[in-house]
Order: sequence, then structure tokens, then C-alpha cells
Amino acid sequence: MNIPLFERLHQEGLIADPSLQKVKQRAGSRLFSVHWELKTILYLGILLLTGGLGILIYKNIDTIGHQVILAVIGLICISSFVYCERKKLPFATTRVPAPNSFFDYILLLGCLTLITFITYLQVQYTVFGTAYGLATFIPMVILFFCAYYFDHLGILSMAITNLAAWMGIAITPLNILKANDFANAEIIFAGLLLGVALTAIAWASERRNIKAHFEFTYVNFGINILFIACLAGMFHFDSFYPLWLLPLAGAVFYFYKKALSTRLFYFVLLITLYGYIGLSYVLIRFLLWATHELDGIFLILMYFIGSATGIIVFLSRMNKKMK
Repeated sequence: MNIPLFERLHQEGLIADPSLQKVKQRAGSRLFSVHWELKTILYLGILLLTGGLGILIYKNIDTIGHQVILAVIGLICISSFVYCERKKLPFATTRVPAPNSFFDYILLLGCLTLITFITYLQVQYTVFGTAYGLATFIPMVILFFCAYYFDHLGILSMAITNLAAWMGIAITPLNILKANDFANAEIIFAGLLLGVALTAIAWASERRNIKAHFEFTYVNFGINILFIACLAGMFHFDSFYPLWLLPLAGAVFYFYKKALSTRLFYFVLLITLYGYIGLSYVLIRFLLWATHELDGIFLILMYFIGSATGIIVFLSRMNKKMK
């Protein structure tokens, strides 16, 4: 409520003293929203519940029994999905709001317990054998279906994370996973492919208007995975590191154009940081190769001082331009 406006009207004699006092009293006693506080508490409650179930199972596994544990987890999962199915609004390719305040959290509980159920089956009974890709592929498909069917951004993030895990397992040989060799070429190219795929899905979602509000989630995952894969390729393939500037520069150009079209400073910040890391790596390697050691170190120090100043000025101007 614009109190200065009412005070100016009072000074001009347009409203009386009692009216001004009532306005001030109303402004001072108005309700304030606790929407985000309640959402945070509910999300934490779901996470604490699933975490508590895990601790309870771990400490009492011998006395409770695997079948009872699986039955309880399955019952919670099925009950959550039955509730969501009964309460959900009709499906549409556009944004569909939640029917009530608890719908999103019940759906989140159902998906978390579903993943717990499948993981428990695999760990305890190895129902998928050594086909670890299948153990991640099935929940990934279910999560993507739930994200679109119930229109839930949180479930979509879980599905994309599962997609990344499935691609890492499916493309990478098992001996590399066992050795925790995450700098391997297969992992890098899988990340590059995944980043491009997520960016393409985001473009198609917005272009075809199929859950267009999912676009930012896809792009957010895609831009980070794509740039990290490019930088990892630059560091891993030491002999051909300048070649990785090509996909890095292409990604910077694409997301810069996207940042301008969507007016999101977040994308500008990401491409600046990732691009700066890649360019600095190449430049430092060149300076150390082309100059004397002490001269190279001096030039590198001067570069970091100058480039840091330049980045601050650039980001400040871009922030003003976005606004």
C-alpha cells in the first residue's frame, strides 16, 4: 500500500484525518505471505521422511525383514500415485497447475519411494543381474512419464539426473566405472552428447509448445553438462586441446544468443565463466610454451589481473543491458 500517496492526499485536504489513520492501521496489520516458507518445510519434510526410512531400515534390517520393508515402501509408493491420479487435473501440453497445496509433495514422495524400491530390489535381490543400465533405465522412463503426465519440474530434474546416470552406465565399460575413472574419454563424449541432446529437447519443447515451461530445466542441465564436457575434453586430450575450443566457442555463441533472446543474465554468467576457463587454459599453455618461464609467469599474472577486471566490467554492462 502506497502510504506516501495517502499522506500527500491528506496534506492537500482530499482525505480526512480518520481516513488516513485507518489506511495506516490497515497497512500495518495486513497479512504477509508464508508461501515459500511452507513449501520449504514440506520439501524438507519429504526428504527427512525418506531419509528416516532409510536409516530405520539400515538399523533394523535383521529384525524387520526384507519382504516387510519392500511391502511398506511399495505401499507408500502406490498410495502416493493413486492419490495423485485421483486429484490431478486433465493433461495438457501447456502448464497445468497443481490441484492443491499437497499434490506436488505427495508426487515427490511417490517418485522417491519408487526409486528406493527399485534400488532395494537390485541391491538385495539383483533382479536385473549385472544389467545396471536397466536398473537406471526403468526408473528414468517412469520419472519422465510422471514429470509430463503430472506436470512437475522437480520430477523432471530427477528424470534428467537419471538419464545422465543411465548414459554413463550404458556407454561406459564396467571396468571404468569400477575403477572410478571419470576422466575417461567415454564419459567425456557421453557428457558432450547428453548436453547437446538436452539443449535440442529444450529447443523442441519451446518451438512445439509441448510443456514449454520445461525448457529452462532442460537448458540449465544441458548448458552445464555441455561446457563441463568441453572443458574435460580439453584437459584430457592434452595433445589436441586447441580443437576443443571449437565446440566450446559454438556453445558460447549459441547460449549467448539465447541469453539475449530470453534476457536471462544467468546464461551470460555461465558462458562467461566457462568460456573464461577454456580460453585461459589455452592462453596459459601457449605463454608457457612460447616464453621464458619467469616471463611467462609474469605475463600470466598480468593476464589474470586484466581479464578479471574485464570480466567484471563486461558482466556489469550485460546486467544493465538485460534489465
